[in-house]
Amino acid sequence: MKSRRQFLSETFSSVSGFAVASAFSAFGGRIAAGELARSAVRLQPVADETTGLKLIQLPEGFRYISFSWTNDPMSDGSKTPPVHDGMGVVSETDGVVTLVRNHEVSDDKGALKIPQGQPFDAVAGGGCTTLKFDTKSGQWLNSHVAIAGTSRNCAGGVTPWGTWLTAEETVLGVGSVDPYANNTVRAFKQDHGWVFEVDPEGVKAPMPLRDMGRFVHEAVAIDRSTGIVYETEDRNTSGFYRFLPKTAGQLADGGQLQMAEVVGFDDLRGHVENGAEFSVRWHTIADPALANTPGLDKPDQLGVFTQGKRQGGTTFSRLEGCWSGDGVIYFDATSGGGAKAGQIWRYDPAAEKLTMLFESPGKQTLNMPDNLCVNPHGGLVICEDGDYGQEEYPQRMHVLSGDGKLTPFAVNDVQLNGEKGFQGDFRGREWTGASFSPDGQWLFANIQKPGITLAITGPWETLAG
Repeated sequence: MKSRRQFLSETFSSVSGFAVASAFSAFGGRIAAGELARSAVRLQPVADETTGLKLIQLPEGFRYISFSWTNDPMSDGSKTPPVHDGMGVVSETDGVVTLVRNHEVSDDKGALKIPQGQPFDAVAGGGCTTLKFDTKSGQWLNSHVAIAGTSRNCAGGVTPWGTWLTAEETVLGVGSVDPYANNTVRAFKQDHGWVFEVDPEGVKAPMPLRDMGRFVHEAVAIDRSTGIVYETEDRNTSGFYRFLPKTAGQLADGGQLQMAEVVGFDDLRGHVENGAEFSVRWHTIADPALANTPGLDKPDQLGVFTQGKRQGGTTFSRLEGCWSGDGVIYFDATSGGGAKAGQIWRYDPAAEKLTMLFESPGKQTLNMPDNLCVNPHGGLVICEDGDYGQEEYPQRMHVLSGDGKLTPFAVNDVQLNGEKGFQGDFRGREWTGASFSPDGQWLFANIQKPGITLAITGPWETLAG
């Protein structure tokens, strides 16, 4: 049996690395030369083994098991919170994997109940839950609240030491006016906008990692060779950040936050040729806890971004998914590119080089990528969070292979008529939280609303790039 540290260092850099670097070194050149091809994998409605409902479409031979729907009872007596978002496998013991899942709840109606600890903010409704799945028997086992009293927990990332970093996609706090809730004054008891480290067994006293910055956070990925943490920001004007910890593996000890400058480019929100390569340098953020730009009439949520921008930092368009594999960092710009349909980037920390892997030519091809993960069978798995009408363009998960093939792999087909207490057409709701088991046989993912977690398995070799 492997320790959590062994599992993560081997699985997420070697197994999930799957020779990513070598596969994608050729990838940039191939797609730049126009060799991108769409796979003809046929998708078909498949019944969920838990409910019997045909919730999603998958290729032939694939199956799935749903669990932990919104309002389902959890093992600790609580109801499952809504708005399932970022998620990752943090450990494995004898085939039983532990996942931590975010809940992007932004209200101030009261914190989740956490029997073994205290909430960060007594009125903030966001947080994380822990789930366990037995890969040998193919069964979901249990779930419970892991952290409470946070807000708008969007994405985050796993650590090499078996915890989860959950990131708040907000900088609202005490007395803040929420522009997304009819300018309601929030009743928060604490300021938000932080990253928190989550022990999957439960956080007794949540502590914000203030040196990692207070901004509209999205995903987090750790370079396991250096311990450097990379962070994305989900705004139309967003930066790509890194956190240099004072002590490797001890994020609470503090450190230094920096913003990336793509040398020679002030703004990379528009069209970029596939395969284009850029040099990167970094600028230190003097006050990482500054939520808003000083001197403005109203808050702008850009205090950290503005500090980096004034030093030469580069603007991206809605940076969301971020994942580490084989010594490189993958991230996406959800609305980047000429078609504003999304871009997939690769950053090589050793070479300080940034490469455009894939820019979507249109939303019919790839409709605004969000969460992503390294695929142990080749390439990346990409979740869509698009804005097309749900009837014509239901949200999909894709496999982007090492040889440049973009394959729609799963389609959201959730339409409910009172089942599980939900009514409506949810096909336009985003996929989130993609993450593989260490044996590479199970892909875990969420449909954010109505809030469902799925374990998917099948003949992955048929999709390998």
